[in-house]
Amino acid sequence: MSMQPSGAKSEIIWPSVITVISAAILIGAEVFGAAFAGGWALGILLGLSDTGAHILQAVMFGIGVVIMVGFIRQAQRIEPFWKRS
Repeated sequence: MSMQPSGAKSEIIWPSVITVISAAILIGAEVFGAAFAGGWALGILLGLSDTGAHILQAVMFGIGVVIMVGFIRQAQRIEPFWKRS
């Protein structure tokens, strides 16, 4: 699915783009920080080796990526990036 509408002339709504990107940076810092810290803490709690803890952190990082993609897709529905002229 294309992010830009087809057929009609369109322009970017910069305030919406900047708002969504700013929120994504803020929320992404929290999500990825929690993923790394949570992976480290669970690794210690479960008695995993350093390699096991790093694998757990990578899995949680992947979950964080899925969360951020979902956030940006939902935010784009509320704050559209394109306006048809």
